[in-house]
Amino acid sequence: MRLYDIEVASRLLLGTAQYPSPKILTEAIAASGCGVVTASLRREGPGSGAATGGAGFWSLLKASGARMLPNTAGCHSACEAVTTAHMAREVFGTSWIKLEVIGNADTLQPDPFALVEAARILCSEGFEVFPYTTEDLIVAERLLEAGCQVLMPWGAPIGSGRGLRHVDALASMRGHFPGVPLIIDAGIGAPSQAAQAMEMGFDAVLLNTAVARAGDPVAMARAFGKAVDAGRTAFEAGLMPPRDMAVPSTPILGMADLGLGGPA
Repeated sequence: MRLYDIEVASRLLLGTAQYPSPKILTEAIAASGCGVVTASLRREGPGSGAATGGAGFWSLLKASGARMLPNTAGCHSACEAVTTAHMAREVFGTSWIKLEVIGNADTLQPDPFALVEAARILCSEGFEVFPYTTEDLIVAERLLEAGCQVLMPWGAPIGSGRGLRHVDALASMRGHFPGVPLIIDAGIGAPSQAAQAMEMGFDAVLLNTAVARAGDPVAMARAFGKAVDAGRTAFEAGLMPPRDMAVPSTPILGMADLGLGGPA
């Protein structure tokens, strides 16, 4: 998979918040095989004194070998998100930014107007923007016009574990933008849901809570890695279309008539 001309080995992207310990986080990243990890400068930034170890948190992520995708989680305005993105570029040394501008405190749904405004500003300043958005096609068009080359539609509200709530709308989005990398971001709660997204043709899945809050985060990370690979393989192999009627797997035509139970 290529994202902004960078080749990424895995189609699983992993968040780094809420883990029980830095050791478990490190082991989960390795077990998942993910190629990209994301972290919020506001919550986990070097020197922040976070439970993950402050400045040591950045060293931990670098040692994982995964590519860093800082995000603007917690921002509620375009100005706030742009400022946070500038700080993240300086701290983490990357032009990649996962752009989040929250519009509703209950659902954590993105604010489409502020999101497009911030994306336009950041793209003009050389950032490579990964916008967290909904499945709305008009908003997606505006984000692409602003300069984004990747879109990250939600599956369900952040941390809900509800999976793909609007399957038809997401399928329409996939069909409407065949050449654009689409990454399902937020709401994935089980490996089967991640596999479903990949079977639909989405390019990758980003998740956090389902792994970090699992009884065994390392085992769950491994399960998600396998599910994403399985879903992608199934999509590339070509899934059979659903049918309204039963179709026998063994054809009747040409079968031998053994005369069992027939008329004398």
